[in-house]
Amino acid sequence: MAVNLASKYEKKVDERFKLKSLTESAVNHEYSWDGVNSINIYSIPTVGMNDYTKSGLNRYGTAAELNNEVQTMTLTRDRAFTFTIDRGNYQDTNMTLESGKALARQIDEVIVPEIDSYRLSTIVTAAVANGHTTTAAVDKATAYEAVLNGNEMLDEKKVPVGGRLLYVTPAFYNLIKLDPSFIKSTEIAQKMLINGQVGELDGMKVIKAPSSYFPANTPFVIVHPKATVAANKLQDYKTHNNPPGINGWLVEGRVRYDAFVLNEKIDALYAHKTPVV
Repeated sequence: MAVNLASKYEKKVDERFKLKSLTESAVNHEYSWDGVNSINIYSIPTVGMNDYTKSGLNRYGTAAELNNEVQTMTLTRDRAFTFTIDRGNYQDTNMTLESGKALARQIDEVIVPEIDSYRLSTIVTAAVANGHTTTAAVDKATAYEAVLNGNEMLDEKKVPVGGRLLYVTPAFYNLIKLDPSFIKSTEIAQKMLINGQVGELDGMKVIKAPSSYFPANTPFVIVHPKATVAANKLQDYKTHNNPPGINGWLVEGRVRYDAFVLNEKIDALYAHKTPVV
């Protein structure tokens, strides 16, 4: 006679690893989209210098009317998700399919990484379009120099030194760790102010993010948070208990967000690219 061995399912769920937002420190929220889908931002140019002349009517030079430029930022990211939890399935799985925890997983494991990836992609695209990029292979002998070259490019554009951040992939972080010029703060755990910070390099806080967050062939980027404006227009999550046609829960969420690089601060972004193999 066969023996049917007993088994059971535990109430404790095997949760996946997750990260808090890693790019919140790379952006700013200085502009508001309250009540609108687009905003316009003025920038004002300057004029050139002239030699002063001691005669004539235009001793300071010929006056030109000061004009302005307008940058329009229109939200494009309107994202949503939905799922159901049948009450019978909830009862028969030790109540592990709890709607509130399922919603939290969706936010932590899907929404936050998507926004982080989108922001880094926006930054890299802007840096490349602006010519603030270098394409070259990197190894442990050249990684530190590659960072210095990127920082030099920002220096030449008068970007403030304070506040710059260095975002690196795990592979590139390993390369700079092998360089004796890399400075890792011995008190970084006690003084950590930025999520994901793993050290400092050339005066910049180093933030390590999964390579899947970066565009392809981008081992690191240098950013100043003044350059990139983040818009969090809408974060709306709803859990419906026994909605029509469902005995259980219907969970829905909508997120409207975007990221924009200011025209007059685009020089504060740098992206290193490696050759496509």
